[in-house]
Amino acid sequence: MSKKILIVDDEPYMRILMEQALEDFTDRGVRIFTAENGVKAIEVIKKEKPDLVFLDVMMPEMDGYDVCSKVKKDADFKNICVILLTARGQEIDKKMGMECGANDYITKPFDPDVIIGTVSNVLDIEI
Repeated sequence: MSKKILIVDDEPYMRILMEQALEDFTDRGVRIFTAENGVKAIEVIKKEKPDLVFLDVMMPEMDGYDVCSKVKKDADFKNICVILLTARGQEIDKKMGMECGANDYITKPFDPDVIIGTVSNVLDIEI
């Protein structure tokens, strides 16, 4: 079964940047999904059960903290690795991210090598 990544961000260019950063993984059979808000993210998570979710914090309808909490409290999804990827870089924001169950917290602008390394570690795929 192929590995799956979900990219959740309300900014289209961020979703595209992330997809470009991860394109080597698609060559290895990893499937990438995107969602433009938290509500859509929950729908994709329920349908696709991704292995890894990159989740923006500041989004309309449902923010990343709420999505993360909901995913981590659901027994069917608790093993999904959730990484908050956000412009919010204050210590209080990171603390909130860890409290809602995030596995990691990466601030924007991000280094593509950090993203690639993170995905390699989580999915156990060398690039």
